[in-house]
Amino acid sequence: MTTSKEFFERAKNVSPGGVHSPVRSFAGLGREPVFFKKAQGAKLTSVEDKEYIDFCQSFGPLVLGHRDPEVEAEVHEMISTAWSFGACEPYSLELAEWITSRIPWVEKLRFVSSGTEAVMSALRVARAVTGKEKVLKFEGCYHGHVDSLLVKAGSGLAGVAASSSAGISERVAESTIVCPLDDDKMLEQVFQIHGASLAAVIIEPLPANYGLLIQRKEFLQKIAELAKKNNVLLIFDEVISGFRMALGGMAEILGITPDLVTYGKVIGGGFPVGCYGGKKQYMDLVAPLGPVYQAGTLSANPVGMRAGLRTLQKMEKVKGWQQLEDKGARFEKLIGPAFSEKNIQFIRYGSLFWFHKKTAEPIRRLEQIPEGQKEIFGKVFLSALEQGVYLAPNAYEVGFLSLAHTDAILDEAARVLTASLKGL
Repeated sequence: MTTSKEFFERAKNVSPGGVHSPVRSFAGLGREPVFFKKAQGAKLTSVEDKEYIDFCQSFGPLVLGHRDPEVEAEVHEMISTAWSFGACEPYSLELAEWITSRIPWVEKLRFVSSGTEAVMSALRVARAVTGKEKVLKFEGCYHGHVDSLLVKAGSGLAGVAASSSAGISERVAESTIVCPLDDDKMLEQVFQIHGASLAAVIIEPLPANYGLLIQRKEFLQKIAELAKKNNVLLIFDEVISGFRMALGGMAEILGITPDLVTYGKVIGGGFPVGCYGGKKQYMDLVAPLGPVYQAGTLSANPVGMRAGLRTLQKMEKVKGWQQLEDKGARFEKLIGPAFSEKNIQFIRYGSLFWFHKKTAEPIRRLEQIPEGQKEIFGKVFLSALEQGVYLAPNAYEVGFLSLAHTDAILDEAARVLTASLKGL
């Protein structure tokens, strides 16, 4: 039997860091990553045949859990029919009709293959609509690895950005303005200085890539108001929250209508799918109707289209969003007190959760995250892993619940995580 350690040593010879996405490397956790060979429901099985309760769920797509039987049947049927067409087919049409018939602010959409691709394309549309160049983003929100959005706040003039990755030119970084989350005064200042040159403001309405930074509704409403006042398109990046927090995502919960929205993860049912959509007048600028070019060989892959549609249909049929909320509330009740006794806060919003050292006020910005987050997480993560619970392997990633997390599984996970706190 080849072990995870042996696989990882081989992988490092052929891939940067031995992985195909950095978070998978277990960087800073003091051990090699686990290699998995099988998944079902709420559980993963490693190459060593050890079973783990999974709270990563592929970082969010699997609201029904791994290999839901109904989705699996749909996938098998599609694979036995066709894998890819590179041509028109009815499967993407059915998913697009399902989404547009239920989400009023998505009058038209275009399927792509990832959230990054969706964001990149939405920004291009926004620039075409407004004739302006700059984009406003928020420190602590992640929008994929688009060059212009892999930036952080720089020094000097309000909002000026600096790249957060090598290989991004200063000119590209300068096209993005960065504002802190939950800072009304700075937000107003940024719009005063840069409003006339902004094409779009993009935000995760529920930031969940650098911790779970739950925003005030009033702050998000202010963003929407300032965007409208300055002829700036509002883009909601709902790649994580879309179709997970509610049928209409955070836009529905907040009662805020974006001009454009990006989705991913859940809409592919576990396959590589993303999309961008919005008002018809904006989306009709996309080729072949308009001058905004965007294309993709594997866009609207039929396997992902059918898996995504069946996932969404099942969520609607079984009132899945209420079930996820109920499971989240139950899990929080089970585990919250034990965390609190260790001076750790267990934070939950719907089916997402995160934990950090207790603070007097809710954490809404990166700089509010207490020191020692990596150390606390590392101890809990490694102890839980040893006992068969798999969390997303990074101190700033959130946990994901699915409909496959039964009461019995949550009870066992709560027992393990409680035990994992003992060493703190």
